[in-house]
Amino acid sequence: MTLLVVGSVNADLTVQAPHIPAPGETVLGGDVRVSPGGKGANQAVAAALAGARVTLCGAVGADSFREAALRGLTRAGVDLGGLHTLDAPTGLALITVAQGGENAITVASGANARMTPGHLPADLPPFTHLLLQGELPAGVTREAARRAHAAGLTVLLNAAPVQAPDPELLAHVTHLLVNETELAALAPSGGEVEAQARALLATGPQAITVTLGARGSLTVTGTEAYALPALPVTPVDTTGAGDTFAGVLAAGLVAGLPLPEALRAAGAAASLACTRPGAQDAMPTREEIQANLR
Repeated sequence: MTLLVVGSVNADLTVQAPHIPAPGETVLGGDVRVSPGGKGANQAVAAALAGARVTLCGAVGADSFREAALRGLTRAGVDLGGLHTLDAPTGLALITVAQGGENAITVASGANARMTPGHLPADLPPFTHLLLQGELPAGVTREAARRAHAAGLTVLLNAAPVQAPDPELLAHVTHLLVNETELAALAPSGGEVEAQARALLATGPQAITVTLGARGSLTVTGTEAYALPALPVTPVDTTGAGDTFAGVLAAGLVAGLPLPEALRAAGAAASLACTRPGAQDAMPTREEIQANLR
């Protein structure tokens, strides 16, 4: 069983600062750190470190940031057979991390924005699961989901960054991953988190997981609900926590774990990722996840 990730590839430029700048404010921070990122690449690395066989379909440029963007994928053993080099800059994320771990991120999409449906893999049957996010053009994400659904793959969508609800996309999604803000933007009605998630089930997904930060996660299906706590940790940098959760959840499902077990592993991994700086650099290995679950 193999995971295909169709998503963004970036280099992250991160600076620690006393607080997130307010509009019009200049804040003096520390030294900049250049590291691999992009939600697609992040989730592919998280899944690979958790033990899954992963192939990435994405795009970079031929510029000086290309090597930094690909370093984590190569190190984690992700198959880059679906990577395209386009006539555009490699995507960049400009990240400010405040004391206490909160962050603010601005993304310059670069080559990611030049992806088209023509860059998608021609053959999907070798894959059993597809993991998508919201950093590629909407038409690419929608077409990837449509093709995968038609081919019988399990389709996971992390709807981040959140965009306007896309009924055609959601109709092809098996498992939707959102945080509370994204849930509120997509849900057809207001109310408590569980009520919003259950209302969103009617748009197509068979399961919806809402990540709740330090409060863990809530997952609803047509018949069940799983509320799982996060590990108690002192956060250092929350930048890659959501991507860690998505990648490790996908890895667990690829491995055939029951949904509650896959969710527990994802929650433990996301908590661990908050204890280290960076995104891919902070992601735990399968052994670290299992040790903390014990």
